[in-house]
Amino acid sequence: MKKILIVEDEQHQRELYAMELQEEGYDVDQAANGKEAVDKVKANKYDCVVLDIRMPEMDGIEALGKILSRDKKVPIIIYTAYSNYKSNFMTWTADAYITKSSNLKELKDKIKELVTARS
Repeated sequence: MKKILIVEDEQHQRELYAMELQEEGYDVDQAANGKEAVDKVKANKYDCVVLDIRMPEMDGIEALGKILSRDKKVPIIIYTAYSNYKSNFMTWTADAYITKSSNLKELKDKIKELVTARS
């Protein structure tokens, strides 16, 4: 079973994403901020990380750099409501940049694509 880390500060959103991905057959861990995400990546091996940008304690861009410094091969999807961060060169190191939508199909399709390509 492929293991996914969802990093999202909004609890209801995080739980919704986790539930939807569990229904797709993934083992899902959750983190409420970038610091928590970095700690989880240190302790676990993930097949994909879905990362919000605007979060307390440590934002997604800083977490992205720290996660990739630990594991350069883990696919990372930036999943944010803010399309303007796409021009930030740090976000270019992510495997995908998706603007949040009420329809999770694009996110699910990208996760499937990345974890399949990795295996």
